[in-house]
Amino acid sequence: MFSQLKEDIQCVKDRDPAATSVLEILLLYPGLRAVRSHRKAYWCYHHNLRFLARWISQRTVRKTGIEIHPGAKIGKRFFIDHGTGVVIGETTEIGDDVTIYQGVTLGGTGKDVGKRHPTVGSNVMIGAGAKILGPVKIGDNTKIAAGSVVLHEIPPNSTAVGTPARVVKQDGVRVDSLDQIHIPDPVAQEIERLENMIKDLAEAIRR
Repeated sequence: MFSQLKEDIQCVKDRDPAATSVLEILLLYPGLRAVRSHRKAYWCYHHNLRFLARWISQRTVRKTGIEIHPGAKIGKRFFIDHGTGVVIGETTEIGDDVTIYQGVTLGGTGKDVGKRHPTVGSNVMIGAGAKILGPVKIGDNTKIAAGSVVLHEIPPNSTAVGTPARVVKQDGVRVDSLDQIHIPDPVAQEIERLENMIKDLAEAIRR
């Protein structure tokens, strides 16, 4: 347990330049507190103490603003930076060395049964406000840009941007001209699609 705590603290020191001391990280970082509490809840959940597991989980939400379902499987050196508004669903699986920021949701669509939540590989970064929904897979060494909405699988070694998210870089090579500023507007795209459909129907009626 002590060696795991040291590893958790070290991963925060490595990834957050604002961290100034071990004591600060241990006492004042809600992400670390949430991860430590989740490990207790996860143990209870898988030893048929599910009410206690949920109690630990909900108490942690009140203390940190971070909600991790006790059933979620989380790997080593998981870092939640800032953390407010993070939600991680029951059947989520997260690999090692993953970093997520505030407002991230690893949730369900409401349409799936069984495996309902994402599987996130190792060495993944998920930016602030990103939403990954459904039993989709996020490959190793991937970055999900802030504010993105991921509804489909993202391959390893990729960068995904936008709503819905699209791969703009893979294996270090750009595959799209998008960046985090010039993101397509999904509402405008849908309006254009409907306008084209109306135009086609009008032409068909005139014939």
